[in-house]
Amino acid sequence: MYDLFFTEEHEDVRALAKEFAEKTLAPIAAEIDKNEKFPMDVVKQMGELGFFGIKIPEEYGGIGLDARSYVAVMEEIAKKCATATLFISSANSLSTAPIVLNGTEEQKQKYLPDVAAGDSFIAFALTEPDAGSDAASIKTKAVKDGDSYILNGVKCFITMAPISDYAIVYAKTSPEKGVKGITCFIVDMKLPGVSCGAPEDKMGQRGVPVSNIFLDDVRVPADCVIGEVDMGFINAMKTLSVGRIGVSSMCLGIAQEAMDLAVEYTKTREQFGRPLKDFQALRFMMADMETRLNAARLLTYNAAYLLDTKQPADKAASMAKYFAAENAIDIVNKSLQLHGGYGYSKEYEIERLYRDVRVCSIYEGSSQVQQIVIAGQLFR
Repeated sequence: MYDLFFTEEHEDVRALAKEFAEKTLAPIAAEIDKNEKFPMDVVKQMGELGFFGIKIPEEYGGIGLDARSYVAVMEEIAKKCATATLFISSANSLSTAPIVLNGTEEQKQKYLPDVAAGDSFIAFALTEPDAGSDAASIKTKAVKDGDSYILNGVKCFITMAPISDYAIVYAKTSPEKGVKGITCFIVDMKLPGVSCGAPEDKMGQRGVPVSNIFLDDVRVPADCVIGEVDMGFINAMKTLSVGRIGVSSMCLGIAQEAMDLAVEYTKTREQFGRPLKDFQALRFMMADMETRLNAARLLTYNAAYLLDTKQPADKAASMAKYFAAENAIDIVNKSLQLHGGYGYSKEYEIERLYRDVRVCSIYEGSSQVQQIVIAGQLFR
């Protein structure tokens, strides 16, 4: 039934990602989680395979594929290593979408090719200590000073901040205007006044560092403004809408892996003289898991298809992200339950999946934010 959404070309991209995930990522995923460090040589391989340039236009060093290709890659990679998808989603979504959407030709030529090649990382810095779901309440300010802007503020929970070369920073240039006074900047992380806090000791997806970014009288040239002054909030919301499809795809991959593990375990584990798969209560539990996984898959594929065919996709993306995240968490939880005490052991893959999936209902718009977006589309 997925042929309705995917062509043979899409499946070729999926096959490439699947092979890489199984041969390269699966053997090292547990070690990445344990050591909290992702091998840079593997990052380079992902760049060479084109995973970082899936959605970046060809004229800027990418391969210019569509959202469904992105979904296929994210889903297959997430099955074996959710951490690896953070590099892919950053390159194709949060770090480059602001530039692709509103950047100048010079900005696109300067920043996008290195990201597509895996030679440069750009962090997406929107969240602040007092502005998570309420992104409009950011306090970081940018004050015009001649041909530059002076930035002051703190960004928190910024993925890849400690290893990034640049950061997409949203700051208030006209605080009195509220959401209509936010501007998007690209900031060189080596500028005086830019620093990172200690990496967070995260529950899951531990192979990519996350930290605060501190901006203390950082002087940023005016040509580092992305789009129009005071129009950055729209840029951020459009970027996050695209990003939600990526998170949905990650959820599909993690949930599918959990489902596969549950099937395999219940086939081989025996209790009361017969395999777990023969107990009707467990069979019904797994039937429910499989049904909700496929429903999430259809929502995600549909959102990507709408995006590719230039149809309105904001509500579809939010529904996909909301449903996929909530159900992936539940599917992984039930898979761990089916593993019994073994599921609680770090020797079993399901334990890592349980930790990796939990953040999916929080970042890039919590489940509650998605409900707000969906309801807003209903009543506008």
